Amino acid sequence: MCKPGISGRRAGRSIRSPRLWGVSAAAVSQWLKRARQDGLQALRHRPPAGAPRRLASDQLARLPDLLHSGPESYGFRGQVWTRRRTAEVIRVAFSIVYHPTHVGQLLKALRWSRQNPMRRAR
Repeated sequence: MCKPGISGRRAGRSIRSPRLWGVSAAAVSQWLKRARQDGLQALRHRPPAGAPRRLASDQLARLPDLLHSGPESYGFRGQVWTRRRTAEVIRVAFSIVYHPTHVGQLLKALRWSRQNPMRRAR
């Protein structure tokens, strides 16, 4: 008996059909090759590659407490935490420099929504 997903056929249709999966033909070909070489376990989700976070887990856990004190406690005008302001607090508190764009990913990991300053007419 064939294992589904490796044989190349499923319910009478070719599993190589990209339309069936909504992906490119190259992706299906790579999946089949990986499954044949290393088995179905090779098709499981793997975390994306990349550099590890520079903030340690305990530092990341402390960040919401720092932000709860409000931007004005750090010398900023207004009550809005922008990514640039948050990056500055991280730099001061932990001596770690993050680009403001990446700070958005940290805040998303903490389930904080980003805030944009309100634009006012001149």
